[in-house]
Amino acid sequence: MSFDTLLIANRGEIALRVMRSAKAMGLRVIAVHVAAERNAPHARAGDAAVEIPSYLDGAALIAAAQASGAGAVHPGYGFLAENAAFAKACAEAGLVFIGPSPEAIALMGEKGAAKRAAAAAGVPCLPGYDGTAQDDATLIAEGTRIGVPLMVKPALGGGGKGMRLVTDLADLPEALSRARSEAQNAFGDASLILERALIAPRHIEVQVFGDQHGNAVHMYERDCSVQRRHQKVIEEAPSPAVTPELRAEMGAAAVSLVQSSGYSGAGTVEFLFDGNDFWFLEMNARLQVEHPVTEAITGLDLVEWQIRVARGEPLPLAQDQIPLNGHAIEARLYAEDPAEGFLPQAGRVLNWQAPAGLRCEHALETGQEISGGFDPMLAKLIAHGPDRETARRRLIAGLEATVLQGVQGNRRFLAAVLAHPQFAQGRATTDFLDGSFAGDPSLAPQPPTQARLAAAVLINAGAPFTRFGFTNGPPPRLTRRFELGEAQHTVTLTLHPESAAQVADGPRVVLLSRSEQHARISIDGTAQTLAIARDGATLWLDDLALRDVTLAPAQTTEGAGDGRVTAPMAGGVVSVAVSEGARVAQGQILAVLEAMKMEHPLRAPCAGVIRQASITAGAQVRAKQLLFQIEPEDI
Repeated sequence: MSFDTLLIANRGEIALRVMRSAKAMGLRVIAVHVAAERNAPHARAGDAAVEIPSYLDGAALIAAAQASGAGAVHPGYGFLAENAAFAKACAEAGLVFIGPSPEAIALMGEKGAAKRAAAAAGVPCLPGYDGTAQDDATLIAEGTRIGVPLMVKPALGGGGKGMRLVTDLADLPEALSRARSEAQNAFGDASLILERALIAPRHIEVQVFGDQHGNAVHMYERDCSVQRRHQKVIEEAPSPAVTPELRAEMGAAAVSLVQSSGYSGAGTVEFLFDGNDFWFLEMNARLQVEHPVTEAITGLDLVEWQIRVARGEPLPLAQDQIPLNGHAIEARLYAEDPAEGFLPQAGRVLNWQAPAGLRCEHALETGQEISGGFDPMLAKLIAHGPDRETARRRLIAGLEATVLQGVQGNRRFLAAVLAHPQFAQGRATTDFLDGSFAGDPSLAPQPPTQARLAAAVLINAGAPFTRFGFTNGPPPRLTRRFELGEAQHTVTLTLHPESAAQVADGPRVVLLSRSEQHARISIDGTAQTLAIARDGATLWLDDLALRDVTLAPAQTTEGAGDGRVTAPMAGGVVSVAVSEGARVAQGQILAVLEAMKMEHPLRAPCAGVIRQASITAGAQVRAKQLLFQIEPEDI
C-alpha cells in the first residue's frame, strides 16, 4: 500500500496540519477547494490544488485524487471523515483511505451499533434507546420509559450537532423535530437515539490507535468537560480528575473496544465520568480537533502514525513505550459573539496576529472573508508545560497576545474561563459554562472605559489637534458618541495640542504613536499598546468594535416593544412557520435559521399579528436584516 502523493479532502487549519506531517514524510500533497476559497491559505499551501463543487462531494474528491496522481486520501475531521460510503468508494477507486475500514466507520458511526459493540467488549453503557423505529410515538414512549433528564442525539455524526437535552417530557416533541432537522442537514441522516443524561459529569476521552496486525494502544486521556451547546471549548491532557489507576482502567476498556471491533488507525473512545464511574458515550473514527494536546504530552505525531498505519506498517510503539510528559491545554477560538449569546459571526478579518511562543493551528490571514457556511472555529491555541498550572498561565498569556479584528471572537471569554477558580482548581464539569461560570457577575461584558473611548477619539480625530486653533483661552472641547452593539457611549474631552485629551473628571490620555495596526497610548502616565483596525465608521480597539455615530448615522435597533425581528447573524433560512396576517404568541417560533451548521430558532418578541414576513425557506439573509414585523397586541 505504498503511495507518494496524498490528497487532503478538507480545508482550513486541519488541511494545513495534515500537510505539515505529510510533507515532512516526503509526500507530495494535493489540496482541494471550493470556488470561493481558491486563494485560501490551505489551497495555496498544497503542491497542487484542485477545485471541487463541495467538500461533501465524494465523487468529485475521488476524481480530483485520480486526476492529480494521488494514491491516498486523508479526510481530516468533519465533512466525510466518518462517512463509510466515502471510505469504501476510495478503496474501490484504488485509493488508500487514511482512516479505519468502511466497516469500522459504519459500526462506530451509528451510535446504537457502537453502544452495542461497547457493551459486548465489556465497556459500561448508560440506558437508552437505539432502535430502528423512528416515529414520534415510539421515541416519545421510549423517552418516557428512560425518564428525564434525557439526551436526544443523532444516530450518526458528532461535534455536538443535533443534540438536545430534555428535562421536561413536554419539550420532547420539539427537541425531536429540531434534532432531526440538524442531523439531516449536518450528516444526511435524520435517525436519532435517546440516552439517559448525566447533568454534571466530566467528558473524558481516550486516544486510541490500532493497526492492521491486531495491535492496539491508548495514548492516555483528554478532559473535554468545558463545553457549550455540546461543543468543546477547552480540552486538556491529562485530566486533572483521573488517577493513574483509573487511567489504566479507562485505557484498557478503550483498547478492548478497538481490538474487539478490528479497528485500525486513529480513534477516540469517549466516556462520561462521574465520581469513580465511567460510561461509554461514543467512538469517533477519525482524528480529533483536540489531538494536539495528546501530541504535546507524548511527543508523538498522530498524523504520521495515521499515514504509517494506512501503509500497512505496525504501530511504531508498544503501550509501555508511550511517554506522558507534563500537561497541555487547548483553547478553541471561535467566530462568535459572547455578548450576543455566542451567535456565529461572519465578516472580513481586518487584523490577525497569532501569539508567539504557543502552538497555534489556524488558516487565517488579514483580509480573509469568514463565511457562515462552515464551522465557526477559526483557530486552536495549545500550551504545554511541566505541570497544569504552567500550561494554564501560558495559554492565558497567549490569548492576551492574540489579535482578531473584523470578526467578533471569543478570545477574552476563553481567557476568563481559564482564569476562573473552578477551572484553575481542576473542578470543571460539563455544566460549568452554564453554572458557576455563567453566574459570575464579574464575567459579564463590561462597557468600554472612558480611557478607551478617549483613545478612539484621538485616533479618529487625527491628533495632534493643530487644526482646532489653540489660543490663550480655554482649550477646545470635543464630544463624541459611539455605538458598541446595541449600546451607546458618550465621551467629552478637553483637547491639548500635543495629542492629549482630558476626560471630564477622568484620566488624561495621550496618543504616543500610531501605525497601521497599532496605537501606543498613555493613560495617566501608564503606557500600553492597542491593536487597531478600521472598517468604515467602525474602529476596532483590541476586541472593541466602536462605531462612531458622529461619522455615520446610527443604526436602528429593535426590541420587543416595536415587534421588529431581525436576523441575529448571516445564514440560511431552514423553515418559516408563519405568514403575513397570522397571530402569534410571545415566544412562538417564527422561523429557523442555519449558520455554521447549527440551527437557531427565531421567536416572537411579543404577541401580535404578523404584518410583514420578508423571507422564504431556502433564502440567505444578512445579519440585522429585517425578517418579520409584528404589530403588538394582546391575544
